[in-house]
Amino acid sequence: MKVAITGADGFLGWHLRVRLHAVLPTADVVGITRNVWSDPRLLRESLAGADVVVHLAGINRDTPDAVERGNANLAQRLVDALDEVGIAPAIIYSNSVHAGADSPYGRGKRQAEEILGEWADNRGSAFVDVVFQNLFGEGGRPDYNSFVATFCHRLATGATPMIDVDRPVELIHAQDAAELIVSRLSGPMKSEVVSTSGHTASVGEVLATLEELSATYATGRLPALDDRFAVQLFNTYRSYLYPDWFPRPLDVKTDPRGSFVEVVQSVGGAGQTSFSTTVPGVTRGNHFHLRKIERFSVLRGSATIAIRPVMGSVTSMFEVSGAEPSFVDMPTLHTHNIINTGADELLTMFWINELFDPQDADTYPEPVT
Repeated sequence: MKVAITGADGFLGWHLRVRLHAVLPTADVVGITRNVWSDPRLLRESLAGADVVVHLAGINRDTPDAVERGNANLAQRLVDALDEVGIAPAIIYSNSVHAGADSPYGRGKRQAEEILGEWADNRGSAFVDVVFQNLFGEGGRPDYNSFVATFCHRLATGATPMIDVDRPVELIHAQDAAELIVSRLSGPMKSEVVSTSGHTASVGEVLATLEELSATYATGRLPALDDRFAVQLFNTYRSYLYPDWFPRPLDVKTDPRGSFVEVVQSVGGAGQTSFSTTVPGVTRGNHFHLRKIERFSVLRGSATIAIRPVMGSVTSMFEVSGAEPSFVDMPTLHTHNIINTGADELLTMFWINELFDPQDADTYPEPVT
C-alpha cells in the first residue's frame, strides 16, 4: 500500500509518519512537504501510484485572505494533480471542528472539504472526512499549533503562561489522531464523516495541571501519572525540556559505609524498575516508544546514551557514568540506545511508568544511527 501524506513535515504529519513506521512498517509512505508543493513535477511523482492520500496540509496563521484562499487552493491543487496523474485514490481529510464557522479559517476548511468530497464522489473514491478537535502533543509549535504547546514551552523556558480566554475545550493527543487515521487503512475504506472525541477540560485546568507537573519534575521526581491524559500532558511538557535539560545529576549521600542514591521518586501511578549488565563495547536499546516514559541511570561503569527523533537526523549524545550518578529520561517518538564505552561491565537501571505487557509493549525497533 502506498500512502501519500500532504503536510508531512507538520505537527500531525510527523506524528502520523512515526505511527505508520511503528505499526505499519510495510507501507510505502511518501511525504509531500512544502518543497514538493512548489514543484508540480515532484507533486505528480509523489502522488503516482498512491492508494490513499492523507491530506493534512493547511494554513492556520496568515492574513485572513491567505488563510481562507490557501486551504481551498491546496485542496484544488491536490485534486488537479491527481487528475493529471490519472489516479483516484481514497482521500482522508484532516478537517477541523471549526470548519464552516464564520471566520477565514472556518470558511477555508469548509471549501477544501467540499472540493475534496465532490472530487472523490465524481471519481467513485472513498472520502473520509475526519473532524478533529483541538490537537496537542509533542513537537507542537508554541503560539501556533495549540495553547498547550504555548503553555509547555513557556513553563519549560521559565516564562509565565497567560490565559486569554478561560473556557472548556476538548483536546485530543496527536498520537490518538494518528491512530484513528491508521485504523482506516487496515481494511476497505468507505466514505464517511468521523467525529473525534478527546478529553474535556478548561484552559485554566490544563494550565494548573501543567504547572503541577512542571513543579514536581523540576525536583527530579516523576509526577502523579494516574490517567492517560496526565501522561499525554507530561510527555508533551517534557518534550520542550529535551535535550538541554539532560543529564540530571542525582543526589549522592556518602558515609563510611559507602554511598546511597535515590534514582526514582514517583509521586503516584504504576511503574516498573529493572537493571541490566552490559559488557564493554555492546549497545542496548535501538527502539522507541509512542507513549511510555523511560528513565536510564548508570549505576556502575561509563556509557553514552544516544537519542534521535524518529524521521529526524539530529542525534543527541549524553555521556554518563556511575562515578557521577545522573539520569536521562527518554522522550517519546525518539529512538534511543546506550553503549558501554568503558573497560568494565556496565550496570544500568531502567524505570518505566507502566508494567510490561507483551501484548502492548509500545516498543518499536529503530537504530539510532
